[in-house]
Amino acid sequence: MVAIVGPQMSGSGKAMSPIASAADLMIITPSSTNPDITDPNFASQYRPNGKAVYFRTVTTDAFQGPYMANYAAEVLGILSVYILDDTGAYGEGVANSFEQQAVAKGLTVLGHDKLDPKESDYTTVLTKIAALSPEGLYYGGVQQAGVKLAKQAYDVMPNIPKMGGDGMYSTSFANDAGLASENWYATIAAPDTIDEPQAQEWVAQYQSKYGKLPQDYALTAYNGVMVIADTIERLVKDGMPITRSNVRDYAQQTNLQTLQGVISFDENGDLNEKIISVFQIKDGKYQYVGPAPQS
Repeated sequence: MVAIVGPQMSGSGKAMSPIASAADLMIITPSSTNPDITDPNFASQYRPNGKAVYFRTVTTDAFQGPYMANYAAEVLGILSVYILDDTGAYGEGVANSFEQQAVAKGLTVLGHDKLDPKESDYTTVLTKIAALSPEGLYYGGVQQAGVKLAKQAYDVMPNIPKMGGDGMYSTSFANDAGLASENWYATIAAPDTIDEPQAQEWVAQYQSKYGKLPQDYALTAYNGVMVIADTIERLVKDGMPITRSNVRDYAQQTNLQTLQGVISFDENGDLNEKIISVFQIKDGKYQYVGPAPQS
């Protein structure tokens, strides 16, 4: 075992990274976005052996949250917002980074509460929020709490924009939340590649194999495999043995043209390209509405 594609979620990534560091084993995640795992300030915790082992084909919540705050301010024209998170490593991280940038952009943050994903009724906190008349609601978290939140928020505040990160970006959200999902916004920490003409052959192959259309993180997972293949190819070309340390070192030097653009990494394993894509649910499915402003 010389490389791993995954994990999907940041909580798993936080648990895996120090173990992989001890083994000098490269991990490349297609969707885990908590910035702490690759932050040099947390290197002693997540990469105690020093070298980066946790690579990404997506960017992080250090950009996903703030860029959505930019979108709320600059595109949606929101002046006040209430923030919720689901207490998970991912949810807290993206909500906190959204809040920090929202304040910097001049939005009034009316409050920030935490939801217990195991609870079934969020009516009390939503009634409190409705009384404050926010112009937008931001939720950091995944769909365990998100679907319940969407349904109940629709009853209490049906008309205000509701926003989330990539934890709310999936076909199952619209199916599970029904009408309450309409007009929700969600981001992904990557370009919207699968709608581009150059990706249509790949999309057709995916649909033929799996019987459904892919989402963008299917492509970032595929590209994680492509990074490993390119790394091995370069090692073989240079006559180097296929060891964990060599795979890690050569992966660090990746400069690979893919359907999502050029994949290359900084010294911490983070993707150099920082694009956040915004989607909105219309007629029961997420539709791409554009990149989030980076200002």
